[in-house]
Amino acid sequence: MINAIDVHGHYGTYVEDNCDPLVCKFMSAGADEVVSRAKAAKILWTIVSPLDGLLPRGVSVNCRIANESAFETIQITPGLLQYVIVNPLQKETYDQARVMLKHRKCVGIKIHPEEHCYRIKDFGNELFEFFTEVNAPVMTHSGCPNSLPEDFVPFTNHFPKVRLLLAHLGNGAGKGQQADLQVRALQDGQHENIWIDTSSARSIIPGLIEWAVEQVGAKRLIFGSDTPLYHVAVQRERIEAAEISQVDKRLILRENAIDFFNLSEHLEGYDF
Repeated sequence: MINAIDVHGHYGTYVEDNCDPLVCKFMSAGADEVVSRAKAAKILWTIVSPLDGLLPRGVSVNCRIANESAFETIQITPGLLQYVIVNPLQKETYDQARVMLKHRKCVGIKIHPEEHCYRIKDFGNELFEFFTEVNAPVMTHSGCPNSLPEDFVPFTNHFPKVRLLLAHLGNGAGKGQQADLQVRALQDGQHENIWIDTSSARSIIPGLIEWAVEQVGAKRLIFGSDTPLYHVAVQRERIEAAEISQVDKRLILRENAIDFFNLSEHLEGYDF
């Protein structure tokens, strides 16, 4: 089995209005539990952002405090790497990201227009100018009204040095439940600076992974699970069971993440 890298993880307590408390409990996990589940699924590294920097939805979330806590937790937790959360409604997160991205275990930026309640159309220029300045890879939620994949394309076209990872292959909650939004956005890009992660409940639909590989190639897809919201082993097995070549599975499960996040230094001493 391929030693995988999961580029879309979280840890902490899941909180959502009108959510069954039992479901919220199931979708919560501490950092150590996230790592334990990843190890059982033969996942070497999980790149995470803290749930308390995203939830509950709205402007009351303090991203700066969540980032600080995550930085301390991830530094002492083998198997985890960090996304620093940047929120344009909380300007202090820009300077915080400038500092944290200098540290070895902070490997990228996470933005979430849905949970932080802003439209990427309104803040794209500001954010992409910052991403260009710090030269860090960026992962974003996509597929909902504030974060339609097509709305990122003008910015990736205008800022070709920014490497953008659109989360949730197949998520079309903001546009008629369409499953092709991320793929079409990548195809509409003028530069090869858009990737897609597989962390969607829709990834379990037969044919979606295979269709995406046909459309954009395995080199543009990166494995993500959205752990602990989804079961990491199930998300991984969907790639393992996909009707694609072993070469493509290896690209999706590991090689593309190494290139996108420049993880080579983290993997020294590991036998693949």
